[in-house]
Amino acid sequence: MTTTPLTDTDLRHVERAVELAGEALRAGDEPFGSVLTGADGHLLRAARNRVRTGGDGTRHPEFELARWAAEHLDAYERRRTVVFTSGEHCPMCAAAHGWAGMGRIVYAHSSAQLTRWLAEIGVAPSPVAPLRIQEVVPGADTVGPLPAFTARLRTMHHACHAGRDRTA
Repeated sequence: MTTTPLTDTDLRHVERAVELAGEALRAGDEPFGSVLTGADGHLLRAARNRVRTGGDGTRHPEFELARWAAEHLDAYERRRTVVFTSGEHCPMCAAAHGWAGMGRIVYAHSSAQLTRWLAEIGVAPSPVAPLRIQEVVPGADTVGPLPAFTARLRTMHHACHAGRDRTA
């Protein structure tokens, strides 16, 4: 974990990731969105969750960005990237990030927060353990959670699961 303060530009990238999470929710998917920037802070790629709409449980935005980076950036460029994301990487996405050799991760809400929020409304636990990024990628440079986004994201996740089968 890093203690480097976030810049206004960093916060704009987090805001865009949260907006993408809202787009995913409006499209009928779980609210997750992510933005990939280069070392200079310029946007390289953005993605939103497509798990429900695509029918593939691996269609997480963080995984998509890791795959894109591995295909389009050299190792030096990947190490200098930053992923700004609405939620902390799940173990699958953290592993993809680590295997691709990517840089810093800035996340708005943690896996622990999400687990609590879903338990509040009776959603069954995830089939994958909610590990912290560092448990999957030791030494990962991370920042999060960011309290300024907590209420908004909690509301999105509650809305996503409202009226769904709570045991599935």
